[in-house]
Amino acid sequence: MKLISWNVNGIRAALKKGFMAYFIEQDADIFCIQESKCQVGQVDLDLPGYEQYWNAAVKKGYSGTAIFTKIKPINVTYGIGMDDHDQEGRVITLEFDEFYLVNCYTPNSKRGLERLDYREVWEDDFRTYLKKRDEVKPVILCGDLNVAHMEIDIKNDKTNHRSAGFTDEERRKMTKLLGSGFIDTFRFFYPELEDAYTWWSYMGNARANNTGWRIDYFIVSERMSERLEDAKIHSQVMGSDHCPVVLTLKD
Repeated sequence: MKLISWNVNGIRAALKKGFMAYFIEQDADIFCIQESKCQVGQVDLDLPGYEQYWNAAVKKGYSGTAIFTKIKPINVTYGIGMDDHDQEGRVITLEFDEFYLVNCYTPNSKRGLERLDYREVWEDDFRTYLKKRDEVKPVILCGDLNVAHMEIDIKNDKTNHRSAGFTDEERRKMTKLLGSGFIDTFRFFYPELEDAYTWWSYMGNARANNTGWRIDYFIVSERMSERLEDAKIHSQVMGSDHCPVVLTLKD
């Protein structure tokens, strides 16, 4: 089974930059996007063989997530069941026979860390949400989680120490999540691989110089470790300031 996650930084823009060619080429079983930046009905995607599930932010042109799946889910939920967090279209959960799939676009702490306090509350509530589902069946979490967890996951760790996405607070929350029964699948396969990034600023020729951050993930319940076949970063794929990440599971 192949799963793909990609922050497209606006699906309407991505469609003009080769999104469909990549989508068709990859032929994933489940394809998740974040930062769709559209309301339901603003985009009509013709994806034969796929079920489509969209969660839009109340605010137009902001945030948003979607999942395209060949496998029909047992159940679909939007958000995490808390009004404080569910106005921005950040989470979709599909329940399948053997696992939950959670597609997430984590809130950014923003410049000046103006949203860091909210981000910490989000992290605790979202971790609780994941753990409750993990009590029922294994969880696959994917998405733009807006944190580079370790120094190896960012090009310039020293100069970004208090930047949104690399604060001690955000990194500790990721450590706590992984410590509560979950695996960062990319590091499971490639624990010491350097210069592996999924996001690059549009400033300063960052992508050409590979001055990036790894902030897009597939994270799974520990008891799924025997099903893991590979995890990849498709850094060659353009069309967004992020690139797709891929998880392959054994049947």
